[in-house]
Parts: sequence; structure tokens; C-alpha cells
Amino acid sequence: MKLTHLGMLLCPLVLLSACNDDDNPVQVAKSGAISKVQLGPRPAFLVDQLAEGELKDTLKACVDNMNSYAVSDFSIGHRGAPLMFPEHTRESYVAAARMGAGVLECDVAFTKDAELVCRHSHADLHTTTNVLAVPELAAKCSIPFTPADAVNGVDATAECRTSDFTLAEYKSLQGKMDAANKQATTVEEYMDATPSFRSDLYADTGTLLSHKESIAFFKELGLKMTPELKTPSAQDLAAAGITQQEFAQKMIDEYIEAGIEPSQVYVQSFSIEDVEFWIANNPEFGEQAVYLIYLLDGVPSPAEIAAKGIKIVAPIYTSLVEQQAGVVVATDYAKELKAEGLDLITWTIERRYTDYPELEVLNVLKKELELVGVFSDWPATVTFFDNCVK
Repeated sequence: MKLTHLGMLLCPLVLLSACNDDDNPVQVAKSGAISKVQLGPRPAFLVDQLAEGELKDTLKACVDNMNSYAVSDFSIGHRGAPLMFPEHTRESYVAAARMGAGVLECDVAFTKDAELVCRHSHADLHTTTNVLAVPELAAKCSIPFTPADAVNGVDATAECRTSDFTLAEYKSLQGKMDAANKQATTVEEYMDATPSFRSDLYADTGTLLSHKESIAFFKELGLKMTPELKTPSAQDLAAAGITQQEFAQKMIDEYIEAGIEPSQVYVQSFSIEDVEFWIANNPEFGEQAVYLIYLLDGVPSPAEIAAKGIKIVAPIYTSLVEQQAGVVVATDYAKELKAEGLDLITWTIERRYTDYPELEVLNVLKKELELVGVFSDWPATVTFFDNCVK
């Protein structure tokens, strides 16, 4: 069992069954919208790590004097709260909602029978679920588990895709912390590899959701939604018998069928073609479609993006901030995006992309760049900052 400073004090925050039954995530899920935001000790811990100055004084006063915190649309639960909960699971989403995330993300992939599910990749079931421990399903994986061969320098391998399984088979799986031990010689060793900055403390359960179930659940919680259309391979598309545009439309159709107002949904994709498709074919959803950006090579310029009718872009935060002489500042690229009138979202705080202090990064993102929202693997951090810095 791997524990961190986060895991040691979390019972009041994540409210698992070790606390009283009214605070169990399953009970919370059945009761509807979250009634009270609970942030736990981490925001105060991060404040304590800040250098002395105005920002630390402001945030410390908030820690000491704030009696309650409000749900924040600025705070986006990145796959839920995967710093400590299996990503894209019901339990992870409840934890994020408890931490005041006003928006929750379902990354959207599809199964062999073309049903949409919440999964970060079409090819991650071997690292994010217990599929390899279920022999009859493990046998259906595109690449079965092969143990490492240390003598010949060969890593352990496996690849289990959502398109390898039907929805019913997918729903029979249990989510786990995303990890794999490439030096493993057994399935058990391969699966038991949670990195030290995370924890298995809350990984005993991980209830997988279909996309439709996530819509109903987020609606029940009273929160906005940001589905990300994943990019399937030709193998995935062939297995399910659909095209990319049919996939893009099917995701929108499930919101329409559920009666969700487009204003409550921020559809997103790393493929600019997907975003252009929504703008052209589903303008009510395309109005706030989000173009995700990772590497800048090959990405249209800010002016070209704006000319396509795209209004929101979401680059990784290392494209928006940098350190100069030890101070976190906005990048020139971020300023160019703002100059074109584009709204900004970014990802992902608490995912260790840099060693920049999270709260200093948030200070630039909110006050200088005026971001629409920030994804976080631990939404309490962003909720806290948004409540405390206006």
C-alpha cells in the first residue's frame, strides 16, 4: 500500500465508508447534488510551501477565515480526482464533486459494439482496470500479457483496448490506479505499480461508467460536463463499424437524448477536425467546443484558430506559463492567444508536469490570463484558489 501526505488525512474529505455512512460516496451519489464542499488539508499544505509574500498572505487569510467554500466552474475534475482515485470511475467523480469541481470530464472512447464509455484512451484497459486478472476477458485483449525477460532486456507487454470488448464486458471490469510495471514477470506484478506520488488507499473499488451513465450522474450531481472525444485507431473504428464523424456525432446525440442544455457541455478534442465538425453540424454545442493543444508543432496559429470560429482553446499549462528568474509568468504564446480573443482552459494542475508551485501557476492563470477553467487531478486545489482569489 502506497500512502502520501495526501492519503494520511483524507477521511473527512473523500468520505469513504471508514467515515460515517452518510458520507460514503455511493450514498452521496444517490442523494443528488453535493451540498457541501470539503477541501481537506492539501490547500493549506500548499499555502505553507509558498514563499513569503502577498499571495501567501492572501491565501493564508483564506485558510484561517473562510467558513465555507463554493462549487467552482473554474475547477474541472480531470478524469475525476485521479491523484488518489481510479480515473473515470464513479468514486473518482464523487470525490471531485466533493472537492467543489463545477465541471467533470468523461474522456469518450467506444466498445466493440459501438457503445460510448468513459476512458482516457481506447488502449489503456490493461493499466487502468483489472482486465488482466480476469482470464476470460484477458484472452480477448489485442496483445495478451507477456512477461518481462530481464536477461534479454525485454519489457513486459500487454494491450487491452475498449474495442476488444462489448459494453457488458467493459462494465464487468473494475477500475484501478493507472500504472504498469514493465519489469513484471507475472500479471500480479504488472498490475501492482502505482507511482509513489499517488496512492492505492482508495483503489479497492472503481466503478466504470458508460458515457450515458456519466451524463445522468453528472446531471444528478448538478454539475457541468466536458467530454473529450478520443482519437480511435483504424483498428478501433473497424471493430465497431463506425467512422470518426459518426463517433463525433454519436457523442453529441447522447447529450441531446438526455435533454442536456448545450450551455452545460464543453465538448473537447485534440483533433481540430472534430471541433470544426461540431461547429458546422452542431453549432449549439460547437459554440463552446474546446480545441485541446499539447505540442505546438503543426498547430495552427492563434489567428488561424480564431478564423475557424473556434472560441475556446486548452493548451497544456506549460505552454501558458514559464519561470523567469524563479518567478512564474505568462508566456508570449498565452498572450498571443488572448490577443486573438480566445478564451483559455488548461490542464493539468497536480499532475507534476513541472516543479512550479501550483498556487503560483494558478495566480497567473486566473488573474493575468483570466482562464475559463483549469483541469486538476486534485480539484480541491483549484476550488480553493478560485474561492480565495477574486
